[in-house]
Amino acid sequence: MDTPLRTVKTNIVQSIRAFHVTDLQSSASQLGHHFLYANLALAQSKQDVLDLIAQQFTFPATTSKNFDSLYDSMTDPLYKSGTQPGFIVVLEHIPAHAKFDKEAREQLLDIFRETADYWSDRKVAFRCFYSFSVARTPKVGLEKEVDAADSTIDLSETGEKMPTDKLVDVSPLALRMSSPFNSGYWLNAA
Repeated sequence: MDTPLRTVKTNIVQSIRAFHVTDLQSSASQLGHHFLYANLALAQSKQDVLDLIAQQFTFPATTSKNFDSLYDSMTDPLYKSGTQPGFIVVLEHIPAHAKFDKEAREQLLDIFRETADYWSDRKVAFRCFYSFSVARTPKVGLEKEVDAADSTIDLSETGEKMPTDKLVDVSPLALRMSSPFNSGYWLNAA
C-alpha cells in the first residue's frame, strides 16, 4: 500500500509533523476511512474549540457542551450506527495561549487518545493528527516604527509586530529535528 500512513500505528494521536492535510485526506480516501478535519485557528477559548470541532465535524450541537460530550459523539453513537471503516482526524491550529492553556490542550488531546483506545478495542483504526497555533500579536500600522533598542520585537513584511521571544518554530523540519525518536531523520541527514 503506497500511503504516507504505512508506518503510522492504526490507533494513535500524534503531531502532524511532516504530513500534509491533503496527503492525509487522500490516504483516508484510499483506505476508505472517514476523514474529519477541524481548523481551530479562530478559537479563543475552550468553548470556541468545542463549537468549531462540532461544527466542522458536522456533529450535533450537544457535542459542544464539554469534553465528555465530544468523546461521547465520537464513540458510542458511531459504533451503534454500524460497522466503521476507520478514521483519520486532523485538528489544525489548536490554540496555544492563556485562554486555552497547556492543561486545556492536554485535556483535548486526552479525549482523542481515549477515543483512539475506544476504537482500538473494537479493531477500528483511529489516527488523529494535530498542530498548535503560533502566538501572534495584532496587526499594527506600517507607519509605526520599531525602536531599534527593542530587540524582542521585529516588524514583519505584513506590518505585524512579532514578539520573537514567543515564536516557536513548528515547521515540519524543526519538529522532526526536535524528536529524539526519529532516528531515520538523523541517519539520513548526513
